[in-house]
Amino acid sequence: MSDVVNIVVWSKKGCSYCGEVKNYLNEKGLSFQNIDVSEKEELRDILQAKYGIRHVPVVEIGNGNHYQGVTEIGIEHLELALANYAQIKEARR
Repeated sequence: MSDVVNIVVWSKKGCSYCGEVKNYLNEKGLSFQNIDVSEKEELRDILQAKYGIRHVPVVEIGNGNHYQGVTEIGIEHLELALANYAQIKEARR
């Protein structure tokens, strides 16, 4: 398993929660890809298909074909998902 964690942030312009997520990741030195869903209903359709929601932020954490989606609002949910990912990665070594 690769040591690289991929983080994808689904966000939109003017979303304060989205800004909090991106600031948190930047403060932790974690790089991420941002997908801006502003005025792009087809991207919200993808969120609907994957997670049954259309709201942002959604943070996907993973590697290869294994990703976990964080759909709950609040940095504590993101922190927990990152910690869980690190534990799983370590257990697979």
